[in-house]
Amino acid sequence: MQDAVKELNMHVLHVGINAKDDEQARGWAQEFLESFGLPAKEGANSIFSADLVEIMKGCGRGTVGHIAIGVNDCEKAVEYFASRGVRTIPETIRTDEDGRIKFVYLDKEIAGFMVHLNLVK
Repeated sequence: MQDAVKELNMHVLHVGINAKDDEQARGWAQEFLESFGLPAKEGANSIFSADLVEIMKGCGRGTVGHIAIGVNDCEKAVEYFASRGVRTIPETIRTDEDGRIKFVYLDKEIAGFMVHLNLVK
C-alpha cells in the first residue's frame, strides 16, 4: 500500500460536506471564514472554503460528504483500487482532451464519506 501511495502521489485535496441546502452551505462557509480565515468561493453546486473544504448545496454524494484524493495517474489508481475490490461509478467519470480519466468517484462509502479521485499534474 505504501508503495502505491508514493507511486501515485496519493494525497487529500479537500473534504466535502453535505449541507441540506444553499442557506446551510453559506452559513457553514461563513463559519469556516470566521473561525479559520478560509475565504469562500461559491459555485453552482457547492461553496469552497479556500481549497480545503467543499460544502455541497444539498446535492453531494455520500451520507455526510466526500473526500477528494489527488493522484498523478487516475487510470493506474483505478486499477489499483479495482485490485482491492473497489470499483468506480462509471457515470461520474470525466476525461481530459486525450480521453484519460481526470475525475471519478469510487463505489465505496466509508464512515459516511464517498471518495473521488482527481488527476493532479
